Amino acid sequence: MILKEYVLLTITIIFLFGCNQSSPERLTRYVNPFIGTDEDGHTFPGALVPFGMVQLSPDNGDRGYNWCAGYHYSSKNIGGFSHTHYSGTGAEDLCDISLFPLVNMEASPKPIRSEFSHQDEIAKPGYYSVYLKSFDIKAELTATIHCGLHRYTFPESKNAIIKLDLGVGNGVEARVGHNGDLPLECYFRKISNNTFVGSRRSIGFVGERIIYFAAQTSKPVDDVTIFADSVRVNSKEMGRAVRLVSSLTFPGTKKGEQLLVKVAISSANVEGALAGLEEIKDWDFESVKNSASNAWEGELGKIRVTSGDQAFKESFYTAAYHCYFAPFRFDDALGNYTGADKKIYNGKNIYTLSSLWDTYRAAVPLFTLTQTERQPAIIQTFLEFYKQHGLLPSWELYFNEANVMPGYHAVPIIADAMLKGIQGFDGDLAYEAMKTTANEDIRESDYYRQYGYVPDDLDPRQRGVTKTVEYAFDDWCIAQVARRRNNSADYDEFMKRSGYWKNLFDSKSGFVRAKDSKGQWMLPFNPRESIGFQEGNAWIYTWYVPQDLNGLITAMGGAGKFGQKLDSLYNATDGRKSNLKNNGYYGLSEFSNEPSHHVPYLYSYIGKPWQTADKVNHILTNFYSNQPNGLCGNDDCGQMSAWYILSSIGFYPVNPVNGQYVFGSPLANQSVITLGNGKQFSVKAENLSKKNIYIQKASLNGMPYTRSYITHSDILKGGELVLSMGVKPSETWGTRTEDLPGISEN
Repeated sequence: MILKEYVLLTITIIFLFGCNQSSPERLTRYVNPFIGTDEDGHTFPGALVPFGMVQLSPDNGDRGYNWCAGYHYSSKNIGGFSHTHYSGTGAEDLCDISLFPLVNMEASPKPIRSEFSHQDEIAKPGYYSVYLKSFDIKAELTATIHCGLHRYTFPESKNAIIKLDLGVGNGVEARVGHNGDLPLECYFRKISNNTFVGSRRSIGFVGERIIYFAAQTSKPVDDVTIFADSVRVNSKEMGRAVRLVSSLTFPGTKKGEQLLVKVAISSANVEGALAGLEEIKDWDFESVKNSASNAWEGELGKIRVTSGDQAFKESFYTAAYHCYFAPFRFDDALGNYTGADKKIYNGKNIYTLSSLWDTYRAAVPLFTLTQTERQPAIIQTFLEFYKQHGLLPSWELYFNEANVMPGYHAVPIIADAMLKGIQGFDGDLAYEAMKTTANEDIRESDYYRQYGYVPDDLDPRQRGVTKTVEYAFDDWCIAQVARRRNNSADYDEFMKRSGYWKNLFDSKSGFVRAKDSKGQWMLPFNPRESIGFQEGNAWIYTWYVPQDLNGLITAMGGAGKFGQKLDSLYNATDGRKSNLKNNGYYGLSEFSNEPSHHVPYLYSYIGKPWQTADKVNHILTNFYSNQPNGLCGNDDCGQMSAWYILSSIGFYPVNPVNGQYVFGSPLANQSVITLGNGKQFSVKAENLSKKNIYIQKASLNGMPYTRSYITHSDILKGGELVLSMGVKPSETWGTRTEDLPGISEN
């Protein structure tokens, strides 16, 4: 008998070991949602599924720039769990439909918060929990696409309350601080003893919007108390006010008793929110949590990295996780949404939160590789916005245009898809929309076309240089699509416009700088100051010519002077103390902001890929970490994270549309990307170590590869790229003229 049991046990162990050997490890274990919640990362730790409309997360109840995402790691209190959030932006808004559990209290409209400790928090993909010290309650959150699920574990109590606050939002009680949202009208109605609906209309960062909700409790309520603008109303069925608080009271609880609440949302109507409740058929919290985790596992598994560095893998997979927060689904469970013209539309797979000034640079190129099946729906969403609004979106939320950033950067996203063969959207309409948007008289683009640049004296915000160089890049993108469509007239026109950056390049100083409407340089000029620029200065925007870097090299006087200028950017200290995030003028001009993201790769354009490797490795290893302050700036809907992902693999799209990825210095020993066409592309870094950061030689599918970049078409073929790493720069690899990046493969 003993022998038989031993044999069975041995067989079982062998079977389990074999299964474990053949099954890849779960990547969700490496995700730390607290990365970026400290300093200026502006991420949040709550529960959501990839691209889910419901993004359910704790809010501290504090005000100001640190709380753009509702939560900041420095806080010691939690004041509610709301269902919509920004990820990584610099705008303070959302945080709609806030729930908070209480015990042994009277119903009150006043803000109530609980102390908590980070030691009592758990955050995983699709799940968040925290112990609320002040009330001895354990709160747990998970979600589907349109519905959030709360589970509260209570102590023994005389009564329990779920406080439903519709007025809070990210502006707390009033429009205060950075860009806090202001409630305009809130509505609540009781349908039954466990089902409630309502809406919240507000004005904030992107103007006016409305969100509808439906909430359902696992147990019937004992009483409902409604406060309209802090005044208790007689009705227990319905309330309407600028700021509305409803307290759902339950009988006393036993220790360990649990109450669950489902909350679904819609931008269209209450019916859509009620339909969203059906995404969670029962009250099986663990099943919803596991489904959310599995959804994340599927997305994270599109890139599998090999490394013995646990901290790196945590940073990498958390970055991938953050990339798939936005844009998020906007159509409700019935497929309805409120359009840009405030009419109700029906359209499945509609997306919102398009922070395009940020994401077109790296986040969208990452999507082109890993979200190929999703890109057509995102682009078709842009086209639906265009049909309703008349222009493509620039910085959009809930189908409202914020108009806060320069450029028409839906253009490079659409162009990238068209040039790389992604289909599934109306190509003719897309081309029309790009040209119409580029020729509209908004954000001083009329002056851009009239003068060949945006005169700073005609720009009320004095950002003429930034607008000029960003419009020029977008125009280059339209020109490439025109060429693909054999439209020579459009090609010639938009290529001419793509060179307008030259009109602001001062050959004497070697910088782009502001001009007035008479063609005179604006004085005084200091390249470190921001006059003429938005979120940057001349030290950064001088390099922002991704469509014509060879032209910029020539304008600067050749490769030697171009390299010296880059060196000055990195080496200057300006008498200020340097730190990990302050690397010469480059640090002063902030790697933490998007216009800088391509700059460390520019050495490769003059045959010095080892200097690119130096700078990229320095940023990867010093500016990012697996700690709450592990992002060196706003994540901006995944752009900061996307830079880290692509650079860790070993390359970056300096020009996000021309089909070239410039090599840097990988952190992963191997990265395997599962592409949208079903093939796999592997990047293997041989002899990689903390000191071996320089590429010595390369091979693609067994053949020597001497270029300092790889093309998108080569990646799509699948196969293996091997980078042999060493401790010293190679004097030969990637240095010949014919091996330099710069000429579009399109």
